[in-house]
Amino acid sequence: MASMQRRLGPNIVGYYGILQPFADALKLLIKEYISPTQANIIVFFLGPFITLIFSLYGYAMIPFGPGIAINDLNLGLLYMLAVSSLATYGILLAGWSANSKYAFLGSLRSTAQLISYELILSSILLVIVLTTGTLNLSVIIEMQKIIWFVFFFFPLFVIFFIAAVAENNRAPFDLAEAESELVSGFMTEHAAGIFVFFFLAEYASIILMCILITIVLLGGYEILSLLEYFNVFIKHVFNLIFFLLNNIYVYIEFITTLAKTVNYYIFNIESNYNEYINIINYYGWLILTFIKEDLNLIKNLLHISFSLNTLSMSLLNVFILGFKTCVLIFAYIWVRASYPRIRFDQLMSFCWTILLPIIIGIIIFIPCILYNKDIIPFVISLL
Repeated sequence: MASMQRRLGPNIVGYYGILQPFADALKLLIKEYISPTQANIIVFFLGPFITLIFSLYGYAMIPFGPGIAINDLNLGLLYMLAVSSLATYGILLAGWSANSKYAFLGSLRSTAQLISYELILSSILLVIVLTTGTLNLSVIIEMQKIIWFVFFFFPLFVIFFIAAVAENNRAPFDLAEAESELVSGFMTEHAAGIFVFFFLAEYASIILMCILITIVLLGGYEILSLLEYFNVFIKHVFNLIFFLLNNIYVYIEFITTLAKTVNYYIFNIESNYNEYINIINYYGWLILTFIKEDLNLIKNLLHISFSLNTLSMSLLNVFILGFKTCVLIFAYIWVRASYPRIRFDQLMSFCWTILLPIIIGIIIFIPCILYNKDIIPFVISLL
């Protein structure tokens, strides 16, 4: 973000500013903590803990690969929604207990904003549940083995990303901690190490929300099926090349025989092509032998690369999920560095008058399509 905004400070600490977050964290941890005298100390300290704990609880349901999850519940999607909603209580308690008008206004704004955009997120996830017929995150990923849901629900992907940015209090929707208006929002009176908890909770929520978007719309860790199809395609291509190379001499003899026939019966010319055929066969055999050996080597290497062992496949699944998540996190930072903050009334109006009617229309439209085509999931049809 410092490079996007051409800020000369944060991008020179370490290589491309990599050490800047560690420097900020160290600065906050070694600072002296000062608590407000009129604050409710117990609730004041409890708010950051609640926010951080519930931001980390959602990772228990994340399937990083087939069978790689701390707890793969059948109601995993509902659990993640509940956990992300409970983190709002930490923000509300922290702002109220500080006995500061800036912190209190920030917590009220945050509560209204999070509750509003939580409705958008849950409505979009309802469409995914209606399509898949399950709340299990692993099953949702496996149903995207052939094609990701983002290709069918691209408008939902855009709305989901906007709602996720607002849900995490990120710019341009960071009205709960608007520095230019409310000093630092609900975190105004917090300092030193306890202030780090809010930052950790915020970035943990960002990563968790990006993982959730990846799971429900971008196929999660699924890309290996595409590699398998590509492997089959490569095998067919190499088999076709080998077939053509093995039969090329037949084609040469056919062409030379046809040329003899045309010259003799049409132009009354009798030519001897045996010498040319022998030369072509001799040098062609040498060239094609080397080509076939190289092609065999390439084919075997590709087959080995796609036939990985279980550990390598698991690591590859984790890497694929992490790569997709990092792309979305980069989009988060990109949006923050690009757009100015909007007013609070614009934020709420955008949610209730624009996004919500669109989502309600999609919720009605998608089940109609599923019912018309008789492709309602089996689990949903039993309810």
